[in-house]
Amino acid sequence: MIPNRLSSRLTLTALRWTAVSRTCPPSCLSTLSNCFLQNQTAKSKDGFHSESAVLRRILCSQSRFKLRPRETQRRSFSLSGANVVNSAPAHVQPYLRLMRLDKPIGTWLLYLPCTWSIALAAEPGCLPDVGMLALFGTGALLMRGAGCTINDMWDKDFDKQVARTACRPIASGEISRMQALVFLGGQLSLALCVLLCLNYYSIALGASSLSLVITYPLMKRITYWPQLVLGFTFNWGALLGWAAVKGSCDWSVCLPLYFSGVMWTLVYDTIYAHQDKEDDVKVGVKSTALMFQERTKLWLSGFTAAMLSGLVVAGVNAEQTLPYYAALSAVAVHLARQIYTVDINKAEDCWKQFSSNRNLGLMLFLGIVAGNLLKESKEI
Repeated sequence: MIPNRLSSRLTLTALRWTAVSRTCPPSCLSTLSNCFLQNQTAKSKDGFHSESAVLRRILCSQSRFKLRPRETQRRSFSLSGANVVNSAPAHVQPYLRLMRLDKPIGTWLLYLPCTWSIALAAEPGCLPDVGMLALFGTGALLMRGAGCTINDMWDKDFDKQVARTACRPIASGEISRMQALVFLGGQLSLALCVLLCLNYYSIALGASSLSLVITYPLMKRITYWPQLVLGFTFNWGALLGWAAVKGSCDWSVCLPLYFSGVMWTLVYDTIYAHQDKEDDVKVGVKSTALMFQERTKLWLSGFTAAMLSGLVVAGVNAEQTLPYYAALSAVAVHLARQIYTVDINKAEDCWKQFSSNRNLGLMLFLGIVAGNLLKESKEI
């Protein structure tokens, strides 16, 4: 007990000093981080609950601080998510990080299937409805934030034990579960306002997805296929976008598009899950990464083939033209390269390949728009 107490006090003192001086090099922070995590494991034995909470807050604060040369310490204007969060008032930043505003890739991956559906539903020869795209973009931002809040409320105890997630606002103690619940209510209320701007069919269809948003975080405790449930959740916009434009779903287009989106999610989120597979084993959560292991690339190739098949069916039923199929070819090359080159045992490479899926989704969107514009010229 005495060595644990001494270690905890020394680490706490060191971290407090770095918070004031801000001169701790990355290697020092790494050492202190390891000591901190050991203290977290031992805290139930030595009784240092309050000091462990302080350690967590200081460490997470330091991990977000980046040393820069003296001449570049002035803030430069940037619209990147991380800079927006860092420029916000200090008491607001934890809430922005809770909704992952500093990591917008998740919002993109939720939003892009909506854009595909809206673009496919546009009249021949016309651009997609910009107002509808903006409305769905707002909804994607709010619902992704709400989903992350729910996820972090469920996973507070798990997140504390995983290096990548230990600094999330709820796990680190910056935000309590009650504060997160109030914040969640605000996000869902605003998302409801967005949904009420749509037709009645779309309102009912959109509301029906809430059960998936709430239950998805629990799936990693139950099944090795939480990525499949995420696919059902993240690609609901493939159904909702068409319904918002047309008033109802054309299932001959919407179902293949939705299926393709689910397959796409299985590809990118399995790659994402490989970042945490060692920690997942320790804390007892499941994922497709753990189930597939060294056969991951074979499975991802199968998901890719299924995704492309669904997109071909959706394109044929929507009477798409050459630019759409050219975009599909580019998507196929992108996915093949992604699967072939990804190193599933390197977290940094998994994140890089995962993040590249935003460009893939944008390529498909532009292909749909170009293909739709060509419809009119063919008819003329």
